[in-house]
Amino acid sequence: MNDQALVLGIETSCDETGIGVVRGSELLADAIASSVDAHSRYGGVVPEVASRAHLEAMAPTVRRALDTAGVALKEIDAIAVTAGPGLAGALLVGVAAAKAYALAADKPLYGVNHLAAHVAVDRLEHGPLPEPALALLVSGGHSSLLLIDDLARGVRPLGATIDDAAGEAFDKVARLLGLPFPGGPPIDREARAGDPGAINFPRGLTSPRDLARHRFDFSFSGLKTAVARWVEARERAGEPVPVADVAASFQEAVCDVLVRKALDACSEHGVDTLLIGGGVAANSRLRSMAEQRCAKAGVRLRAPRPKLCTDNGAMVAALGAHLVEAGVSASTLEIPADSALPVTTVSLHAGL
Repeated sequence: MNDQALVLGIETSCDETGIGVVRGSELLADAIASSVDAHSRYGGVVPEVASRAHLEAMAPTVRRALDTAGVALKEIDAIAVTAGPGLAGALLVGVAAAKAYALAADKPLYGVNHLAAHVAVDRLEHGPLPEPALALLVSGGHSSLLLIDDLARGVRPLGATIDDAAGEAFDKVARLLGLPFPGGPPIDREARAGDPGAINFPRGLTSPRDLARHRFDFSFSGLKTAVARWVEARERAGEPVPVADVAASFQEAVCDVLVRKALDACSEHGVDTLLIGGGVAANSRLRSMAEQRCAKAGVRLRAPRPKLCTDNGAMVAALGAHLVEAGVSASTLEIPADSALPVTTVSLHAGL
């Protein structure tokens, strides 16, 4: 294969069936079939519903992506698929489909890590990622700080959430405020009309004692509880809940901790490039705060456009293309779907 590998990427870790087609670092197609509406009445993703939706959407979404890219399956150089982490049943659908396409078309298969794919997608926006770099990944299931020395070979985790991830906190606070699921976009919209300094919500794991043990870790459970108690106190007193102010103050607390710890990690490890990715990286306040504080600290900020921050097949294809270019061995058709795949495993190599 040449250094401009044409890769089909399949992403089914949660509730979106994402199919991407990438040639090197050029995005040719990014097709998504979302099942979020089927989960909204439950206030969260139902694994069985997500798995069924992936099964139904897979073939037509692959066809749509290939048609958009203007290529046939036989022209693809490799197929990449999210092997983990994620919902077990949802991952199984994607991995099984990828194996079928790889076998039918006689193409190499790459089982890749969902979190590493969120890092690799920035290649499609800004070109090769400087190494070393620091990645702040924030989504519904993950809040992680990763040191990237060589993305194709592995990443070094510096910190992670010890309870609720940032995206989970957004969903739960949105429910408290009567806002729809998923909670990130509606809270972002409400916050624009609110005062981020109206309520001094706690910043988790930022006290001197916490920093000694959890310097680069995150905790949003206490913040979520603080918001719930504040809202309940207003309701008990018969006072209206200022939704915009609560949303803005909550969002400010989350973003403050995320950016503060990310820049601390950059300083500690002598890294001058910060990448933010994952669904919460589409949040307008996180992006603006990171831009302001990075500029002040002399750190270059890289953030993919919001559409590429959420789960998508393009990010999987981007990582697959990077692995091909780096000469990483393909996976075998026996690779598992691993819901707890560690972030240190960027791809499942042959024999693993």
